[in-house]
Amino acid sequence: MIARRLKTIPGLFTVAVLLTILIPLWVPATIVYDLVRLKPRLPTARLLSFGFCFAWLEVAGMCAALLYWVTGRARQPAANYRLMQWWAARLIAALKATTGLSVSIEGAEALRPAPVVLLCRHASLADSLVSAYAVTTCAGLHPRYVLKRELLFDPCLDVVGNRVPNYFLDRHARDSEPELAALRALSATLSGDDITVIFPEGTRANPDKRLKALERIAERNPGRAGRLVGLQQLLPPRPSGAFALATGAPQADIAIAWHTGFEGYDTFEGILDKLSKRPRPIHFVIERIPRSAVPSDEAGFGKWLDDTWLRMDGLVAADLHRTE
Repeated sequence: MIARRLKTIPGLFTVAVLLTILIPLWVPATIVYDLVRLKPRLPTARLLSFGFCFAWLEVAGMCAALLYWVTGRARQPAANYRLMQWWAARLIAALKATTGLSVSIEGAEALRPAPVVLLCRHASLADSLVSAYAVTTCAGLHPRYVLKRELLFDPCLDVVGNRVPNYFLDRHARDSEPELAALRALSATLSGDDITVIFPEGTRANPDKRLKALERIAERNPGRAGRLVGLQQLLPPRPSGAFALATGAPQADIAIAWHTGFEGYDTFEGILDKLSKRPRPIHFVIERIPRSAVPSDEAGFGKWLDDTWLRMDGLVAADLHRTE
């Protein structure tokens, strides 16, 4: 951990300073580059501008985290959750100011009363940010995220994310049971303002990943693959992590979140292509499901999750069609 932070934190400050010093170079250069390519919305300049804002918001987050440590508040969950709320809200504002992406949250009130286990669609790096904004700013809750371990290379997620209950999952672990036990423990202590959040698809959705995922499922469970073959927008969910969270908190209702507007934002090239046009607004929808409607056994939960994901897939498709 120390070795990682000795690389990532100085690297963050270096990038922020360089982006600032080089503003007279990269701003006109990216504008000219976009105009030469007949991209009047200046997607490269917009994306790099968001990167500039992101870097300095990360720096601000690290400075606040250092101040908490100096003043003895580093292990106070309330202080770190306030920082998380501030960080997510400012990043959403920066996203709109630089790229033109606007975000609307529908159903945030469904997350109360807590505790709740939230299962989210995953289509872009930015939808985890929107979920944090919905949970912390719109619902005023304290999230416990299940995130991939690779995200520890983000200094704010590394430092602040390890001061509050989160779990950074090793997706390549040969033995999954210790990982699942950690997820059960993560949700076992949920209380009044707490919520656990997981992305059951495990990675950002696109057509190639969807096809490969269905092929892998068909090798092990042809019946399930046949049931999920109708998915057009989402990836087949991985039920084990979601079931572990639900098992750890048998008193918690389940909530689901789907969204539209991030389609095609799963790669760098896709982001630039989308930003070259007027972006579709991000519509983020949350729905609460009573725990009594969710099976408590693993097989039943898996079937319920598949059916829920198929229903969400239809809702996403209908919303995309409605806003075309």
